[in-house]
Amino acid sequence: MRGTVSLSLLASVLVFNTIAADDLTGIFKEGKASGQIRAFYIDRDYDGYTNATSVHRNATAIGGYLKYETGAWNGLNLGSAFYTSNGLFLKDKTTTTGADNPEVDPTLLGKSNESTTYLGEAYVQYKNGNTTFKGGRQKLDTPMAGSDDARMLPNLFEAYVLSNTDVKDTTLIAAHVTKFAQGSFGRVYNGGVLSVTSGYSLVDSKTHVGEFVDMGTYAIGENTGGVSVAAAIYSGISGLKLQLWDYYAHDILNAIYGEANYGWSYASGVAPYVAAQWISERDVGTNSLAALNKVQSDFVGAKTGVKVANFDFSVAASHNTKNSDAAIGGGTISPWGGMPAYTQGMVTRHQFMAGTDALKVAAAYDWKNYGVNLNTSVYYVEYDMDPLNGYSNAAASDESSESGFDIIYNPQTVKNLQLRLRANYARDFQETTAGDVSWDEYRVIANYNF
Repeated sequence: MRGTVSLSLLASVLVFNTIAADDLTGIFKEGKASGQIRAFYIDRDYDGYTNATSVHRNATAIGGYLKYETGAWNGLNLGSAFYTSNGLFLKDKTTTTGADNPEVDPTLLGKSNESTTYLGEAYVQYKNGNTTFKGGRQKLDTPMAGSDDARMLPNLFEAYVLSNTDVKDTTLIAAHVTKFAQGSFGRVYNGGVLSVTSGYSLVDSKTHVGEFVDMGTYAIGENTGGVSVAAAIYSGISGLKLQLWDYYAHDILNAIYGEANYGWSYASGVAPYVAAQWISERDVGTNSLAALNKVQSDFVGAKTGVKVANFDFSVAASHNTKNSDAAIGGGTISPWGGMPAYTQGMVTRHQFMAGTDALKVAAAYDWKNYGVNLNTSVYYVEYDMDPLNGYSNAAASDESSESGFDIIYNPQTVKNLQLRLRANYARDFQETTAGDVSWDEYRVIANYNF
């Protein structure tokens, strides 16, 4: 187990000291245990590494989480959860090369490709009328700070969140996020432009799995005052949802996220929908990291689609500004797992790089009318990248693409079990002096919730 005693743990002790013995018995009798068992296999076969530094990697792991939440006492309750990931059948935990001796895939495991277990949630929650406060280690899913649960372990946070719904059809949120515990997916990145535009650290995304570290320390290697958040979400008009978020990352940047979604339907069963999103970032305060001496970027995205019976087809496009005088060429920075873009791929997230134009086409079908709990989807996304992108070595604009599929099956014979097969085929992910990097990747996932 990693980490030090946090404010949430101290608060839990104080809460218990104020509750009588009879009340303690009651809240534990009314408590609830839950969790998930997850098994995950991933295999990625590279093409384009002419120097053979890495041509093939795979890994298998089993883990998940176990959570317990007490019953309420005068609106107050406590929660905690342990998270774990444990490698299986790993021949070698170190980097190796060659198709006959694959490198272990780091995205399922902890630091140094080891198994890991830690206290990921420990919070106090209080509800009074339409107001809820939740403080401590917890899971967050917001546009620019989220769990990004794409492998074995999600991102987690130490945060203090106040939400209120007194205004009709409106949710107001105020929060302060102090620490970030990276999940296992971030270990695919080595820091730098690719990492910080894909949801992870500019300086180190390899060694922080399950470690609750200061938000600034994780993002840029400097201790800052955390991230203050304010948001308003409105859904008072049928079919319409509006949201506006402001993230003030002290001594790093201020990020504003806005989104509008609208959908309607006809008597024929045809249901079109449209959506738009906008991200604006500007630097604030001071930090000594030269790579972020000036943050200035704007990202816009749009999506339209139609649902007909059990079929869903959509098209999305996005554009990120560029600025040769700005940090990372004017790309959009997202170091805490936030990845809301309509044009992201399963792996490729180049849409936030400076000057990138992206286009995504996707289709999905629900097979329930055939008596089977099966959902299938396919997609194709293309990125037209500017020379300022900061990642590719191309002297001119570079193009990369990704296609893939996702198959989700929920067997009727085993309640709460989900089986999943996913694949992505990245082409020209990066242009290097050794050649263009591409790969074929397959994932087999089993989730059992209880």
